[in-house]
Amino acid sequence: MLLRIKGLIPSDKLAIVREILDSAEFIDGRLSAGKEAVSVKDNEELPQNHPEMARLNNIVMGHLVNHPIYKYGVLPHRIAAPFYARYTAGKQYGKHVDDPIMGAGDSYRTDVSITVFLNEPDEYDGGELTVSSQYGEVRNKFPAGDAILYPSGSLHQIQPISKGTRLVAVTWAQSMIRDTGQRELLYNLSQARDELIRNDPKNPVTQKVSTSYINLIRMWAEV
Repeated sequence: MLLRIKGLIPSDKLAIVREILDSAEFIDGRLSAGKEAVSVKDNEELPQNHPEMARLNNIVMGHLVNHPIYKYGVLPHRIAAPFYARYTAGKQYGKHVDDPIMGAGDSYRTDVSITVFLNEPDEYDGGELTVSSQYGEVRNKFPAGDAILYPSGSLHQIQPISKGTRLVAVTWAQSMIRDTGQRELLYNLSQARDELIRNDPKNPVTQKVSTSYINLIRMWAEV
C-alpha cells in the first residue's frame, strides 16, 4: 500500500527547513548504508550531529506523526529519527530493499518507509522514487511538503538526477501491525468507520464496523 500525504509541511516551515539545508555541509550517504545498499547508494546526508538537527526533526516529525493518514496508515509502534538526503546531478540510489532491522542499540523493525519531499519537483530532473508493487513500478515525485508512505520490504530506487538538486527527509516506522495486507485492510476499514461516525453515529451498523476495527487491532497488534 502506497499512501500520499499532500501538504504535510506548510510553506512557512518548509522555508525554515530549506534555509538550514541550503547552508549545511553534507557527508557521504554510504556511511549509513546497510550491506546491500552500500553498493548502490550514491547520495549525501546531513550529519546526525548537525546543530540544527533537533529543529529540523521538530518540524518534519512534528507534522508527520500527528497526521491522520500517518497515524491510521502506519499504526506506529516505534518511530525512527529521519535522515536528510541530498541528490545532486549524477547521484542516484539503485534498486534495494531497506534493512529489516535498524537502529544502534535501541533497534526496531522497519515496516513502513516514509519520504518527505523538501523541494519542488521542477528544481531537479529525474530523481523519482520508484517503488515496485504487484501492479508494476510506481514513480513518485511530488511537491515540496508532500510525503509518501510505502512498505519497507518493497524493492525501490531513486532514479538518477540529471540536473538540479533533490532534497528529502527519509524515516521509518515499526508498526503495531507487522503484516502489510492487514495494515491495508485496517486503513481502509478506518476510512469507512470515520465516515460512518461522522454521518450516522447512532446507526447500529456504525457500531458494528467500529467494534470490528477495534477488535481486529486487538487481534493483530504486537506491542
